[in-house]
Amino acid sequence: MMAKLVLIRHGQSEWNLANKFTGWVDVDLSEKGVEEAKAAGQKIKESGMKFDYAYTSVLKRAIKTLHYVLEESDQLWIPEAKTWRLNERHYGALQGLNKKETAEKYGDDQVHIWRRSYDVLPPLLDADAEGSAVKDPRYANLDPNIVPGGENLKVTLERVMPFWEDQIAPKLLDGKNVIIAAHGNSLRALSKYIERISDDDIMNLEMATGEPVVYDFDDKLNMTNKTKLGK
Repeated sequence: MMAKLVLIRHGQSEWNLANKFTGWVDVDLSEKGVEEAKAAGQKIKESGMKFDYAYTSVLKRAIKTLHYVLEESDQLWIPEAKTWRLNERHYGALQGLNKKETAEKYGDDQVHIWRRSYDVLPPLLDADAEGSAVKDPRYANLDPNIVPGGENLKVTLERVMPFWEDQIAPKLLDGKNVIIAAHGNSLRALSKYIERISDDDIMNLEMATGEPVVYDFDDKLNMTNKTKLGK
């Protein structure tokens, strides 16, 4: 049997609920988000899937989702690693803004492009601006020049891929099952690569909160099957 990879977007966050651009802002799960994460863990338990390794971002909505999933499936003990490379895409100066109000100001089409396009950057956040990730202790060991002021999906994929190549792919090729709890856009980036989705078609891919997506591969890491464990 070849290894399985499970991708799960964090449960609903407080800013999902408030309809705000979140990005690298470290907001918590909402009550609904906690329940979504626990339900996902139950689905995984019912499926009988067992994992060898777990990965998540350095943002607590993803970390907590992973822990709820592993607790509900009796797998809290497995090795776990956190990395900024699995963070949500950085929404730049849009972070903290209400999506509806931003659409009223700039137009629905522009906001849709900022949110879903592959290679259009949002308005960037200056490194010395309040809320800049340059000042965040999570990223103190990174070269300040690579801490983003805003990202599109293309840039997000470029920073996710080294982690895929160095950590995830070798474990899958070794027959190890892996779970990744992360964010809508870092997971869309991974899905684009795994499923070989075009730059245009990726705009239509949605990642539901708290819904485990299961990938099967052949011995060359070509995807052979994709299954969603419904909520």
